[in-house]
Amino acid sequence: MKNTIIKYFKNWGFILFILLILEIFIIGLVNPNFLNISNLLYSSNDFMHIVIVSIPFTLILVTGGIDISITSVMGLTSIVFGMLHTFLNMPFFLAIVLALLCASLCGLINGFLVSNTDINPLVITLGTMFLYKGIAIGIAGSSGAAGYNGITGFSDSFLTLAYGSLGKIPYPLIFIIFLAIIFAIILHKTRLGRQYYLVGVNKDVASYSGIAVKFTITTAYIFTSLCSGVSGIILTSYFTSARSDLGSDALLPTLTSVVLGGASINGGSGFIVNTVIACFFIGYLKQGLMSIGISSDVSQIIVGILLILTVTSKIIISKIRLIMLNNKILNKVI
Repeated sequence: MKNTIIKYFKNWGFILFILLILEIFIIGLVNPNFLNISNLLYSSNDFMHIVIVSIPFTLILVTGGIDISITSVMGLTSIVFGMLHTFLNMPFFLAIVLALLCASLCGLINGFLVSNTDINPLVITLGTMFLYKGIAIGIAGSSGAAGYNGITGFSDSFLTLAYGSLGKIPYPLIFIIFLAIIFAIILHKTRLGRQYYLVGVNKDVASYSGIAVKFTITTAYIFTSLCSGVSGIILTSYFTSARSDLGSDALLPTLTSVVLGGASINGGSGFIVNTVIACFFIGYLKQGLMSIGISSDVSQIIVGILLILTVTSKIIISKIRLIMLNNKILNKVI
């Protein structure tokens, strides 16, 4: 029994889950309305786009990469969908499919550039971030939808994507569950998932082992951009307008969630379930702080500090483990 308890507390995902429960309980002591199940379920809609993009973003960090263009892909997908559905009178389902194909193309470009050059992924995706953002702003400007209101006039059936529910469970939350299951299977139970880890540990060794490194890296970026597009569509439904700036604040909480969930910025580690738990931890943290009167700007600062502390603690822990391992080897030699 004792060993079982110790085993659970060595599991970072379990610790995160306990912290999430404690967080909700503590905020609930200050604001009892926060503990209402319906409020918790529907308030999660505010950060569902973060969860959706964080899940495949884990794959990129596992491979040792990074993608900071996700926010621009959200905005571009939103604008493309708005143009197709509103100005060209295309059925919203077909408009969604074409907009997501556009998002996937962005991921293909990112993946191709990252896997075929020696340029740091941060630099590449910084460039594509401005590229996709510029295209989105250009399309919005040419359609006369460059203002804050963006493209509006969507059908009620489209708006149910963000506001509909199955019983008391919002549609976005149901989608998150299926998405997490799919990517957990891909990362932890398939050959492609094992390849992500091997590429993240050492690309050269992975290549010598017969792994298609370029293909593996590219798929991670395509998956991430595709899900960024999905986030853009859901945000469009949530705000009832298509704008080029939708999701512009998503990068920091996304990166923080994935790193807090256990993914290493150097590659080789990462867990889908942990990422999802971390997303809810950060999402409810921001929601809770605002519910007790703390501004969103302050909550952003707290999330930034959390990211710094998480990365720093991982570096310190790694160095401590290395020192302990070296001492153990030295003692055996002596």
